[in-house]
Amino acid sequence: MASSDTRTSSLPALTLAALGIVYGDIGTSPLYALKEAFGGYHGAQQLAPEFVLATLSTLFWAVLLSISVKYVWLVLRYDNEGEGGVLALTAYAHRVAAGRPKILGLIASAGIFAGALFYGDAVITPAISVLSAVEGIKVAAPSFSHGIVPLTVIVIIGLFVVQKQGTGLVGKCFGPVTLLWFITLAVLGANSIAQTPAVLQALNPLYALAFASSNPHTAFVLLSAVFLALTGGEALYADMGHFGAKAVRIAWYGLVWPALVLNYFGQGALLLRDADAVANPFYLLAPDTLRLPLVGLATLATVIASQATISGAFSITAQAVHMGYLPRLRILHTSELERGQIYVPGVNALMLLAVVVVVLIFRSSGALAAAYGIAVSGTMIITTLLASVVVTLTKGRWRWLTLAGFGLFALLELGFLSSNLMKIFDGGWLPLAVGALAFTLLTTWKEGARMLAIKRREMDIPLDLFLNGPAPEAPRVSGTAVYLTSDLSLVPSALFHNLKHYKVMHETTVFLRVKTVDIPHVASGERLQLTPVGEHEWVAEAHFGFRDQPDVPAVLREASSAGLNLDPMQVSYFVARSLVVDGEGTMPRWRAGLFGWMTRQADSPANYFRLPPNAVVELGTQVVI
Repeated sequence: MASSDTRTSSLPALTLAALGIVYGDIGTSPLYALKEAFGGYHGAQQLAPEFVLATLSTLFWAVLLSISVKYVWLVLRYDNEGEGGVLALTAYAHRVAAGRPKILGLIASAGIFAGALFYGDAVITPAISVLSAVEGIKVAAPSFSHGIVPLTVIVIIGLFVVQKQGTGLVGKCFGPVTLLWFITLAVLGANSIAQTPAVLQALNPLYALAFASSNPHTAFVLLSAVFLALTGGEALYADMGHFGAKAVRIAWYGLVWPALVLNYFGQGALLLRDADAVANPFYLLAPDTLRLPLVGLATLATVIASQATISGAFSITAQAVHMGYLPRLRILHTSELERGQIYVPGVNALMLLAVVVVVLIFRSSGALAAAYGIAVSGTMIITTLLASVVVTLTKGRWRWLTLAGFGLFALLELGFLSSNLMKIFDGGWLPLAVGALAFTLLTTWKEGARMLAIKRREMDIPLDLFLNGPAPEAPRVSGTAVYLTSDLSLVPSALFHNLKHYKVMHETTVFLRVKTVDIPHVASGERLQLTPVGEHEWVAEAHFGFRDQPDVPAVLREASSAGLNLDPMQVSYFVARSLVVDGEGTMPRWRAGLFGWMTRQADSPANYFRLPPNAVVELGTQVVI
């Protein structure tokens, strides 16, 4: 099956857009990363020159290995038909591991766990990013410090409210604003380095190694603070489908990485000159007259960083729905041209509530820094493992060398995760709790759907027996009936109800299953497989990619090429909804109750499959699982 590609923008335009979407998160890390590395609870708590240089050296080499080499150079090569992100990689690994049941189970579990952790990160990122930007008021206008939390909440509410308009509304200004942001980072950092060029000694990795050798405990604790500089790394991979690997690489190597290095080293140079600047080394890089405008620019940059995370939450939710880990949810497409621009109202409302609560509980970026990192480091390790599976099971010229590199990255990331786990009682429990809740929901839906399918096979009869029995002899009425089903080997329960109440069948009957495949998009013209199984009956399977919006009427228009001409005005759609009721089933009662609640939250089939509302007949069946 082919994957359709509608990307037509030029490489410079894609690169500029990638600056705003892909690098918003990691690009705002200078606001808090180095401040927490020294002044935070898990920082070095020392500002002697050797500690400053050792910390900078650790940060520089961590970014180089984890981001520049692992993600930008290697992981971007392992896309799923142009799409990235841990769920897309899971689908890719699942495809290459076909026929290995034990590996498939581990791949699915790891991928879904990583997807669940992403929701924990998606709640914290907007909170810490906007808070860290608005906290510049303490430096620029100390008398207004009491307004930091209220202003942060106002900005966050505004950010979530505009989501329903789609990223296209503000997307045009994302790239230019972020371009200005990175230029500002570079200029501020370069100016400070020029005053204290000795800070460039930290480029030598021996400073980091010597520091770790002489202060192993401090170095281990410091890893969790240094990791804050890497927290946007997963977004590089997750958002590559919007712009392509080439644009992402050009933006990173051409501007983002140099600007970040200059700014971090500029902050380090400032700390070498003035230890008191540890209170907020980023804003103290700027002259007094520019600090207030810098607060405004930083706030815009963090809003963009938050937007990328929110959009990522929408995307991962849509992928989970299509892969069968969530019920049908209301997903709105906000652009006529870009299918990746979507809006999920339910997710948006829950995230807004969660982010505002997090801001009101933690109230500062320093307190939130303790909660940040666990989810991201866990996701990074799983990405490394899944990519290693893909490399192992596919042929490649440099396979063993690549696997050795991934082994090195896994060790580095295990160190980051272990250090971050020390922050569990200081706030690290938050992303783990959100991730555990998301993982429970995802796996409960998958297991409940599996058990529901088993119950259906027990209750329903095989389709071939039905077609060869008395049913086809029932009176026929004009028109076409399309029965949506999840199992083409069984008679849809909606057909049984139809025969029971009306005792007729339509002139033409189509049994249709909608299937999501392990690629992002399926090209138009290749989505429908249609087979006649009787004089008046057809079996059809509609294929959609995991990022496609299922549109059943549109795909049925392809039926004419297989010899079935359908008049849209004469088609009726029959769907069955299973109602899970309390009883003695095989699933634990709490989980069955949770699955039943999730089924009631599902979007109606008419909305999800874009069926015409006046042509849908929905019938319910009670089931105990």
